[in-house]
Amino acid sequence: MSPQITPIADTAQDLELAERVLTPDGTRIANSRLDPFVADVDAAQLRSLLRDMVILRRIDAEGVALQRQGQLGLWAPCQGQEATQIGTARAIAPEDYVFPSYRETGVIYARGAEPGDYVRMWRGEEGAAYDPAVLGVAPLQIIIGAQTLHAVGYALGIQHDGATEVAVTYFGDGATSQGDVNEAMIFAASYQAPVVFVCQNNHWAISEPVSVQSQFPIAGRAPGFGIPSMRVDGNDVLACMAAMRWALDHARSGRGPAYIEAVTYRMGPHTTADDPTRYRDEAELESWRRRDPITRLEAHLRAAGELTEEHRAEIQTAADAVAKEMRAACLGMVTRPPLAVFDGVYAEPHTGLDRQRGEYAAYLATFEGEA
Repeated sequence: MSPQITPIADTAQDLELAERVLTPDGTRIANSRLDPFVADVDAAQLRSLLRDMVILRRIDAEGVALQRQGQLGLWAPCQGQEATQIGTARAIAPEDYVFPSYRETGVIYARGAEPGDYVRMWRGEEGAAYDPAVLGVAPLQIIIGAQTLHAVGYALGIQHDGATEVAVTYFGDGATSQGDVNEAMIFAASYQAPVVFVCQNNHWAISEPVSVQSQFPIAGRAPGFGIPSMRVDGNDVLACMAAMRWALDHARSGRGPAYIEAVTYRMGPHTTADDPTRYRDEAELESWRRRDPITRLEAHLRAAGELTEEHRAEIQTAADAVAKEMRAACLGMVTRPPLAVFDGVYAEPHTGLDRQRGEYAAYLATFEGEA
């Protein structure tokens, strides 16, 4: 007989099925799977992780504000997912390459993004959000799950070159229902590609709850493809770092792909075009506020006597400074003339492009004289 697997009944049970080292109240507990991978993390490193998470939340709040003020066309909030993004990203080596979705603001922050990098794409300016070669991060991917295929292809290139890098790809619980993600896992397992899959299970694929998409823990799917997996509390930054170190070690040592499901929660809307109050119960949101990743780590550090008011004030000052620079970079961007979108499409003149340019120019002319 096949072993019986308990389905997910509610968000509380969902979280209890995940590995952790910090409880929601900040208490450190023993975990034989995770402890060896974070044995070196001291109080100073924990304060650094806290600093990263606070700065990320401030960047996220500024992004929402800029969109509401008409400076950005859209913003994809990551409030509540700070521990998953910072914990995993801080474990990735500089030479590794990351393939994100559109919500990984914390990942590009951890990889060294500049203030303007957070907003350039959402403002609709020229080029990608950042220089992929500088950050070691592929352009933000809007097509759900497509980045997983790109990551596996890159990992196969690493394997072919005999290199030691690892490709890392991030996606949400909703993406696991896409064919691209499953095809990527098949290829990765078949060829033992050095790639790490990170599923941020934030419980909502826009307005569809994860319980509709998966009756059982998502991490349980990976072994079916021959990929070892770990399910962690995505609001525990230390657990996320440990899980990522485990996965990277597995992939880097030639043992093939690894899979992490980080159980977290999207506190805000799917994007700034979404209204979560239409489909999400306030009681559910409140229950996850009590599991906030930032207050959890703060509580742990305070209990250990390793977080003073001076530490907290310095962190908040740093967060405000980053947000100020981000806003200045956004407001200082100069948008190219609309017809410049055709520049550089082809190296040589092209009659088809000339025709399109003329048609677009005629369309723009219809707005002349409007206030």
